[in-house]
Amino acid sequence: MKIVDVDDIKGSDREVTGPGWTSRRLLLKKDGMGFSFHETIIPAGAEMTLWYKNHLEAVYCVSGNGSVEDLATGEVHEIRDGVLYALDKHDRHTLRGGTEDMRLICAFNPPVTGRETHDADGSYELVED
Repeated sequence: MKIVDVDDIKGSDREVTGPGWTSRRLLLKKDGMGFSFHETIIPAGAEMTLWYKNHLEAVYCVSGNGSVEDLATGEVHEIRDGVLYALDKHDRHTLRGGTEDMRLICAFNPPVTGRETHDADGSYELVED
């Protein structure tokens, strides 16, 4: 059994930041669960275009608000506490923070190793064993 306290991750090498986001990686590839699990904070007003072409991601909002735009269709979906979106087709998307910081709980498959940051097209590199 693994017990992880997000307060122990803050300020450690499992807390990774980039323009418009902070990700606290609770479970990583090395934890052997087959997915990684993150708490991600998106500040109010932030905007970023992402494309996880090497990973699938499910995102559940537990506080705050914002929106996600599917760049293939132009559809914009409001995000708030209780809403999940799943990037089941490696969807290229724009995530926008709303009037409050968003706290998102995210699962990635395959799992990330922990130090990834977004590259020029908004994706994470796929790290093989």
